[in-house]
Amino acid sequence: MTQSFAAALQDFSPPLPLAVALSGGADSTALLVACAEKWPGQVEAWHINHGLQAAAVDFESHCERLCASLQVPLQVLRVDASAASGQSPEDAARAARYNAFDALARMDTAGAATKSVAIAQHANDQVETLLLALSRGAGLAGLSGMPAHWQRDGLQFYRPLLCVAGQHIRDWLLQRGIPFCEDPTNSDVRYTRNRIRAQVMPALQAAFPQMLDTFARSASHAAQGQALLNDLASEDWLLVARDDGLPKIKALQQLCQQHGSARQANVLRHWLKHAWHVIPSTAQLGELQSQVQACTTRGHRIHIKVGHGFVQSRGPVLTWYNP
Repeated sequence: MTQSFAAALQDFSPPLPLAVALSGGADSTALLVACAEKWPGQVEAWHINHGLQAAAVDFESHCERLCASLQVPLQVLRVDASAASGQSPEDAARAARYNAFDALARMDTAGAATKSVAIAQHANDQVETLLLALSRGAGLAGLSGMPAHWQRDGLQFYRPLLCVAGQHIRDWLLQRGIPFCEDPTNSDVRYTRNRIRAQVMPALQAAFPQMLDTFARSASHAAQGQALLNDLASEDWLLVARDDGLPKIKALQQLCQQHGSARQANVLRHWLKHAWHVIPSTAQLGELQSQVQACTTRGHRIHIKVGHGFVQSRGPVLTWYNP
């Protein structure tokens, strides 16, 4: 169920010290103000300047003024978030942002070896994420939406506002007279997420007023199903993996014969994601499974494009590499 901004902050209890990812927009501004008031002296702000638009200078200036008024330390990191060939601008910015978080954590300005990081994505963002996943034909992992808590490279990440409507956050800021920046690219409908926000979300909210709650419930169901698949993949991995962490082709074939191709696909996804941070497309995974099943002689070679690299056979096992 959705909740008020105040209730969400009351329920939020991360390990301290806490870094708040501060873009300068309404959501991150509200989150920083509330966290700084709740834990004075235990909060700092991290601002990532992606350098992708002229307004980036204004965002950074706003963050400096806000943090000075709150007496909150501000760490600014400028990154190159330009997209590589075949990469979407959103994916490039996301990758640059999390690499920057890792770098900021290593700076250790708050005097602690590890940090919690709070990100201000909210209930509307969650619905947009689900709609994007549906438009791409995503499986349970994509339909699970954004997690409220996860770990990455020693950092604890939190999204404490996932059950708060975006308008409630803005109302909270307006009531307190706290300024924030409007991102001019949010109105650029060349980006799929912006089209969803401008054209699809208003229609859905008009037709289904409880959509923020019901979509969140569906995401929770999908996340539970994905958790079970992850547990099953971990068990199957013990059956198919060699001591060096490479999957054995014969063991993969036996798994498919005994339990079906879905189990084989599940463990292959598990291997590619956890060992190589690669998410195969449906077509790539299907071709890989076909080649695994066909690999019954020593002369059979597997060499298939998967993600930004290749899966290939190396004797009795599979490996992945990026040339």
